[in-house]
Amino acid sequence: MAELGAFVAIVEHGNFARAAGWLGVSPSALSQTIQRLEARLGQRLLNRTTRTTRPTEAGQQLYERVRPALEEISAAQAQLLEQQDELGGRLRINASRAGAAYALAPHLASFAETYPGIEVEIVVSDRLENVVASECDAGLRLGESLEQDMVGVPMSEPLRWIAVASPLYLARAGTPEHPAALKEHTCINMRWPSGGHLFHWEFECEGQSVRVAVTGPLCTNDVATRLRAVKDGLGIGYFLEPEVRGLLSAGDAVEVLASWCPREPGFYLYYPGNRLVTPQLRAFLDHVMARRRKVVAT
Repeated sequence: MAELGAFVAIVEHGNFARAAGWLGVSPSALSQTIQRLEARLGQRLLNRTTRTTRPTEAGQQLYERVRPALEEISAAQAQLLEQQDELGGRLRINASRAGAAYALAPHLASFAETYPGIEVEIVVSDRLENVVASECDAGLRLGESLEQDMVGVPMSEPLRWIAVASPLYLARAGTPEHPAALKEHTCINMRWPSGGHLFHWEFECEGQSVRVAVTGPLCTNDVATRLRAVKDGLGIGYFLEPEVRGLLSAGDAVEVLASWCPREPGFYLYYPGNRLVTPQLRAFLDHVMARRRKVVAT
């Protein structure tokens, strides 16, 4: 439904930028959504030029069939939302620690105020849990981690994985100029919760991709411990950018290899495409998207 809604918005707005602004997402996130839709349907739906985006013949056929259906669904949802004071029950979301803190938490207070009858339960796990097996309505992960059969709704702007170190460490050990140089540095490691293997740091610059298996005296999945280790000068750490903003703004850490850390898909709320969306999840998705559109408008 999210993919089809995004497709209809692009056709009606004429290009990705205007449709992204109306939906409250970035053009790159919208482009990835359409790529997943085209991959799932096995054909090209849109022809893009520098100024406009037009549907292909297959895309036009899909648009003419889907648009009336979406209008009916929207009308049905509006009727239900008129009774939102009566909407109750539980919404259960499985999320990574970073996702819960940076993509879910900012919306919880306003959602609780709007839907006081809905109890939100966030199950925090850094494993790539199956949302059906974990008895959750939805999950929250980085876009690059989504499985093909999942419907993904963007919950944040694109993010960067960045390498940082304290001025104390860099004064002592020097600043790496290339990701390969990290093998000569002390690094703070972490391990994948699923599978148990060490996390390889990934970098990209001008089409060149590098994955580095780093080493060092500390390995932990706890973000607070890794942040403290960086601040104390133990070594170089690798974080999602929001996790380390506090250290950077305070001057306790600086970014290294900045040109090698491009933006990647941000957090997505996802659920199985073959399941009906619960009223609680639909209310949450609509609430978040309305808030994001408001931010874009201002």
